Amino acid sequence: MLVLSRHRDESIMIGDDVVITIVDIRGDKVRLGIQAPTKIPVHRQEVYEAIQRERAAENSDDQATSAKSSA
Repeated sequence: MLVLSRHRDESIMIGDDVVITIVDIRGDKVRLGIQAPTKIPVHRQEVYEAIQRERAAENSDDQATSAKSSA
């Protein structure tokens, strides 16, 4: 993991297309602004994990339905 220090209004580049900007710092919270192409999804980790669980559940439901259809 790369750890960088930044002040408010400073940015970090990820590749050529993604810019992370420190928007605000209040106590133990940091607000980030993220500029990325629309083709790159950006989610908080807990939202991303929920999406992955939902997709896995849909895939297992599809596989179960396919197995019943084959029988």
